[in-house]
Amino acid sequence: MSAFSMTQPVFWILTALAGGRRHGYEILRETEAASEGRVSLKVTTLYATLERLERDGLIHTDGEEVINGRARRYYRISDQGSARLTEEVELLERSVRVARTRMALPGAAMGFFKGAEA
Repeated sequence: MSAFSMTQPVFWILTALAGGRRHGYEILRETEAASEGRVSLKVTTLYATLERLERDGLIHTDGEEVINGRARRYYRISDQGSARLTEEVELLERSVRVARTRMALPGAAMGFFKGAEA
């Protein structure tokens, strides 16, 4: 995953877990809220993604408990996951700087960039 930009769901799941230990429903809520509704995961997609992230070493399970008769599994971001999220944030920040610079160039509003042919 480090060779290219990660998917939005993975980015927001890791971001939710960067805030600390979370169970699945908390991850669903935080992912949707933090992404302002752009990422709304189905439960099956969330757990498939969590399994893959755990297999890839980016997260790990951090216990289970039963609340009102329902099992709740908790997850925590790993050091590797934190490092990967940091890389992605830095990539996004660089991308935004380039885009803002290009948008500020004369002619950018018309779709022309310095050195580009009309």
